[in-house]
Amino acid sequence: MTFIVGIVGKPSSGKSTFLNAACLTSAEVNELPFTTINANKGIGYVKIKCACQELDLIDNPKNSLCINGYRFIPINILDVAGLVPGAHKGRGQGNQFLNDLSRADVLLHIVDITGALDKNGQRIGEGGNDPIEDIKFLEEEIDLWFKSILEREDWDRFQKVITKERNKFIEKLHDRLSGLKISIRQIINVLKQLGLYNKNPSRWNKEDILNFSKNLRKISKPIIIVANKIDKKIGQENYEKLKTSLGERIFPCSALAEYVMRKYNEEKIIEYIPGNSSFEIIKQDLLNNRELETLKKINQEILKKYNGTGVQEVLNHVVFATSDQICVYPVSDVNNMADKDNNVLPDVFLIKKGTKLKDFVEKKIHSDLAKHFIYGIDAKTKKRLSDDYILKNNDIVKIVAAK
Repeated sequence: MTFIVGIVGKPSSGKSTFLNAACLTSAEVNELPFTTINANKGIGYVKIKCACQELDLIDNPKNSLCINGYRFIPINILDVAGLVPGAHKGRGQGNQFLNDLSRADVLLHIVDITGALDKNGQRIGEGGNDPIEDIKFLEEEIDLWFKSILEREDWDRFQKVITKERNKFIEKLHDRLSGLKISIRQIINVLKQLGLYNKNPSRWNKEDILNFSKNLRKISKPIIIVANKIDKKIGQENYEKLKTSLGERIFPCSALAEYVMRKYNEEKIIEYIPGNSSFEIIKQDLLNNRELETLKKINQEILKKYNGTGVQEVLNHVVFATSDQICVYPVSDVNNMADKDNNVLPDVFLIKKGTKLKDFVEKKIHSDLAKHFIYGIDAKTKKRLSDDYILKNNDIVKIVAAK
């Protein structure tokens, strides 16, 4: 199943700019609310130290990129229409937003940390809004959306019909929520966590339903807060306040600065590797005074102060910390670390931590290969691996099959 990062937030908070920066796409950016009507899609990348460094090899990537010893692995990013209060009831672009959102595995909430937008995304001037209110309302809207799916139409009858059959109730819950990429295991874990596992469903009250919805949303679609527009002075002040108020990790970010540097890098005016805290100007004669001043400001007020723009950092955090993904390189030749065409370390895949070798083969390589699986080989140690071997981060493996 495809891993998708959803970008959410109020209209005009910088969602499309973040997408453009992360993917070098050209989604329309405008000060007017609801510029994004249809979901914008892009391919972003997570950044890791490539195995070519460890093995002192020159690689030939096929499904990813290697830049100066860093491997950039593609991920899907989805920027959906801006969310306003009442979206779960269809207000604004709510219905479309939530339908698009159902495909995401984790959400990046892009917050205008300058507080320049009201609750509907209309500009009211910096400092006019408290960013913490944006965070509260968005989480509440998504929680209520989960609740509305649970309670749709026949909820009362649904509860009563299966009151004595716990397993059937769980299966029905899973069917009802399957469009949200929620597993039975997640449902069971939340039921047990809230003490609802042994409670007769017909006795669930409104609070039970809401608590179940909130907690299921937290584990199935975790929300990571991105404090965008951190280059503004008031943004920096609000960011510090927000960290204190929430007591959780908030990612300072300037999506616009990242976009500017990636564009200049693409045009070979500067040399910049996404996620780095510095860049080098290589064609200064192509920049005017205003552009040079912009780059100077980015360097001093963002890169040096926050050790980067935040875009690459938060993507890496979402994939490796929040979603527990690891990296695995399949090869055909364990001596040369190559595929059958002699491409060195050609592919690297993201897979959930704890995945078994045979499951990896079936999910990421080919189901037929999994059917005829005999054993695997650890390319680094040359040891044989069984089908239930638990993969480790940066494993390089060869698959031996009967066909």
